[in-house]
Order: sequence, then structure tokens, then C-alpha cells
Amino acid sequence: MEQMITVSAPDHSATTAKLSAWSLVNGEWKREMGPLDAFVGTAGIGETKEGISRTPAGVFGLTEAFGIAPNNGTRLPYFKVDEQDWWVSDAAAPQYNKHFRCAVGKCPFNERAGERLITAGPVYGHAVVIDYNRDPVKPGAGSAFFLHVSGGKPTAGCVSIDAGELGKIMRWLDPAKKPAINIG
Repeated sequence: MEQMITVSAPDHSATTAKLSAWSLVNGEWKREMGPLDAFVGTAGIGETKEGISRTPAGVFGLTEAFGIAPNNGTRLPYFKVDEQDWWVSDAAAPQYNKHFRCAVGKCPFNERAGERLITAGPVYGHAVVIDYNRDPVKPGAGSAFFLHVSGGKPTAGCVSIDAGELGKIMRWLDPAKKPAINIG
């Protein structure tokens, strides 16, 4: 791990935080960006599960990205969202906490328990997947946590920042440097 994003809140119930980006240079962490204003979940930061708007605390990988808009130059694997892109939050489905493509009404999971990504609007203009509860997946432990564009208010559990700053971070992230996010 040679790149780290830190998200620091004043306490676990706070809905705002400071985000910084760091590179490991000659064995020492060097701040590359920030501190930037960020929003976290309406229930703050800590232990979470499905249905609670709390941002998970801990260190998680940042391995892929997506957006309604075209790739903004990130080197992470990227998919452009269209009408058939979902993030599955149906804890009973084998696709739980994964990206899945299917037409409305044709999905193999409970669509009411899924997030049709295109419907999120501008906040998913660009986003980075936070690898919370992804490998292994624990059904019901929480799903669909992203670093995404701010909507100007606390989130359902994601971390959000200004669109321009998110673009800079996404272009800085290098999968060869095993980027991660430390939320606390």
C-alpha cells in the first residue's frame, strides 16, 4: 500500500469529516491533497449493517471506479453507468454487494433492495468503490459504499467530496500502488 486516503471525523456521530490523500515516499507518508471537506453517513462513522446510514470505520481497498459520466482519467478499472447498472443490496442474493447488469424487471435479485446506479444523478457522476464487505462478503453487513461527488449533505453511508477534488483524486489513484482508504 503506497497510496492512502484518510477520512477523519471529530467523533463517531459527526456527519462531516476531513479527507486527505497521502503517498508513501521513502518510507514516510507525504500529504498530496487536502485536508478537504467531506460528508459521511447521516448516522456517522462506525460499525454498520444493511439499512443503517453509517459509514464503515476501518481500512479498505480502492480497486475500481464508475460514473454516469465518461472516465475522467482514472487508472482504476472504470465502467460507465447506463440503464442496466445496479449495485446489489439484496442480502439474500448471491450478487450481494456487487455490481450487476440487468434490465429493470429482469434482475435475479430483489430490485427494491438494489441500487440502480443511474438514478442517483449527479452524485454518481464519478465514484470510487470502497471495498468494505467485498471479499469475503457477509450478507447483511452493508453494501454500496463509495467515495463520490458531494450532494451538499450527509450521505446514506458513503464518503462524498467536491466533484473537482474527486476528479483530482481519481486521476492520482494508481492501482499499482494498492490504494486504500482509512475511515475513522
